[in-house]
Amino acid sequence: MADILSKGGRDLLLGNEAITRGLMEAGVGFASTYPGTPSSEVGNLLEKMADKVGMYFEFSTNEKVAFEAAAAAAASGVRSFVFMKHVGVNVAADPLMTLAYSGVRGGLLLMSADDPSCHSSQNEQDNRIYSKLALIPMVEPSTPAEAKDMVPAAYDISEELGMPVLYRTTTRVNHARGIVEYGPMAEAKAKGRFEKDVQRFVNVPAFAKRNRVRLLELNAKAMAMSEKSPLNRVEGEGPVGVITSGAAYNYVKEGLPGVSILKLGFTNPLPEKKIADFIAGKEKIIVAEELEPFLEDQVLRICAQKGLSVPVYGKRSGHLPMEWEYSPETMRRLSGLVDVEKGPEPLPLPDVELPGRPPTLCAGCPHRGIYAATKKAVGKRDVVYCSDIGCYTLGVQPPFGTADFIVCMGGGAGAAGGFSKATDQMPIAFIGDSTFFHAGLPPLVSAKFNNHKLTMVILDNRATAMTGHQPNPGTGRDFGGISTEPLDIEAIVRSVGVDFLEVVDPYDVKASAAAMERALATDGVSVVISKRACPLELRKRKALEPRLCEVDQDACIRCHICLRTIACPALQKKGDDVSVDELQCIGCGMCVSVCPKGAIKVVK
Repeated sequence: MADILSKGGRDLLLGNEAITRGLMEAGVGFASTYPGTPSSEVGNLLEKMADKVGMYFEFSTNEKVAFEAAAAAAASGVRSFVFMKHVGVNVAADPLMTLAYSGVRGGLLLMSADDPSCHSSQNEQDNRIYSKLALIPMVEPSTPAEAKDMVPAAYDISEELGMPVLYRTTTRVNHARGIVEYGPMAEAKAKGRFEKDVQRFVNVPAFAKRNRVRLLELNAKAMAMSEKSPLNRVEGEGPVGVITSGAAYNYVKEGLPGVSILKLGFTNPLPEKKIADFIAGKEKIIVAEELEPFLEDQVLRICAQKGLSVPVYGKRSGHLPMEWEYSPETMRRLSGLVDVEKGPEPLPLPDVELPGRPPTLCAGCPHRGIYAATKKAVGKRDVVYCSDIGCYTLGVQPPFGTADFIVCMGGGAGAAGGFSKATDQMPIAFIGDSTFFHAGLPPLVSAKFNNHKLTMVILDNRATAMTGHQPNPGTGRDFGGISTEPLDIEAIVRSVGVDFLEVVDPYDVKASAAAMERALATDGVSVVISKRACPLELRKRKALEPRLCEVDQDACIRCHICLRTIACPALQKKGDDVSVDELQCIGCGMCVSVCPKGAIKVVK
């Protein structure tokens, strides 16, 4: 890993490493997040390094809480940073919209890490639209070097205007690598003082109406800043003009020689005069941007308002796609409009059909056991499996098929309540431990309040596993000089007054199935807590007991129940025989508990 605490020089940095370094060069004193890919590495780095530079950092229970905590720090004059993946901004949108009215005293950046092509997300929404909805400035880096350099620049914008700034990245910026020049690190100020100003910070209707006018005035000032900002620049000359931003700029730069480029980094409000001056005299304009026609629609409006009769090509003309992230190949779609760099010929691939490698639950993943137990308990009942966002979403795959409805964090638990009243089917909601703290408690309370009949299965694997094993309230905190005890999920659930509650070890599939039977038979709200640590986390902490499963071939009757029930990748079928891959097996014993003949044993 690069030394982002270095006092000088240059290094090859991941985009998220560059952003973290940018925070240190900007003297940021407060940072908060709820982990979500592609933003997760920033939090992982700050967990280890924030206190070394005098910065306070926390993993909050969800994105709304993270934003509110950062907003309070910024209102107290502390430079603050709150970051999340794009769908997390939906959770934080409520306070964001009103903080735009109040503004801030210390700079505040909200990093939205968008995910074109849905590499690790349930959608690919374009969060640039939030900047227009909230009427706040937005900056967009295109490379790791810009990702670092734009952080201090964005704080200058935030503090000159007294407004939060949307710092929008995408996966190909967060997870690209590039050469980054280190600048001097600024001293972090982690403490401030909140000076009371009720008319500004208490947005009851009478004050909100005034602050709305103030917000519009600041937006006009931001547009004037955008016109002069060095983050918006023209490169090259030519009769064809390309207006671009974000990761798409890299593909334009590489793939379209001989064009003039208006590279936009300060993308809301747009520099309308600069855009109009760039368009004037061009033969044609191409707008290259990923996802929504955010820039293109405004360019078309500017052309109409300014009387510029220059043809504009992009998504609206059908030349560039609305969906998914761009690549050098995308630029070749413009070959009828402009010269396109052919690029190197792809290397020939061997004439071999490679097997597919879909994502799967790991060997020894405790979710396998509770899914197998649930399926056994359900039998032929008419159920709806409401799943959620996490590793356990992979329960959708065979042989489990335990995901019929997924929308968002905590959405499975909320939907289960709806299914319980709107259908005669039996809803079962799966939710992870971190997700339970994030958004699972309100739907559980609602289910009890509204007398829903449902079963919630809390998959407590002792970590926020999908995004890199970050801590959550159920694990406790132990970094940055702060140590807290884990919150007890069982005690919290019991305090709600649910009608049935049992904690199971998912490695014991038989006992877990019996508990699920009792839960499903309950007339009311039932909860089963499946409690077993993620083996990857245990391996990382060197706490995984050295065990292995073995198949007694003489006792095995080749029924393959272990394969159909658990489907562990450590179990291998060769011909009719089942054996254990010693490189993958962790000796969890789930297969032992489902074998009808006791042919599988756990050995040290």
